[in-house]
Amino acid sequence: MDIDTFQVRAILPLIALLPSVAVADYEEPSYEVVGSTDAYELRRYDGYVVAETTVTGNFDDAGNVAFRRLAGYIFGDNSDGAEMNMTAPVESRPADVGVEMAMTVPVTSVEAAADSYVYAFVMERRYTIETLPRPNDARITLREVSARTMAVRRFSGFWSERNYERNEAILLSALTTDSVRIVGEPLFARYNGPLTPWFLRRNEVMIEVDRTSP
Repeated sequence: MDIDTFQVRAILPLIALLPSVAVADYEEPSYEVVGSTDAYELRRYDGYVVAETTVTGNFDDAGNVAFRRLAGYIFGDNSDGAEMNMTAPVESRPADVGVEMAMTVPVTSVEAAADSYVYAFVMERRYTIETLPRPNDARITLREVSARTMAVRRFSGFWSERNYERNEAILLSALTTDSVRIVGEPLFARYNGPLTPWFLRRNEVMIEVDRTSP
């Protein structure tokens, strides 16, 4: 894999925000593995809550602004001044990909601009959308993610658009071959801090599928 110099440049400002510890130290959403192939894993996730924000920028650089903003929220920039633990993964998707927004706090309307992305931090399981402190930054919303079945392809390497799109294409092709019905849009999930060597990183492309899929 080629080393993308812009990726190295992009992750340096994040070092102070995301500790470089083993992914096992981060709480993750609860899920059950219900099937697997050489190309992907099928997981049934319990519901969880995310704090998310929309940022404008290209695929490789947008995360810098989003991470700082969301990290500010969990490290005390909220109505209670509460410090929360970092969790995994950090999710991202293009801003023009629709999601069910019936349960967001506060209720906002965001127009998706070209080259805009939504980044989300998964909240600790001990919180509900009612008990989470409210963000002081109006650009951050809290949203409930319903229980769902996800097809997940795991890969390592840099957080580059090229690396992500290569694995997304493999996943979508495999699901088509296996006649698994897709009902959502792809997400990019990152599980490690930026100090983790690129070859040890756990990255995933995830997409919701019909829960009755074989």
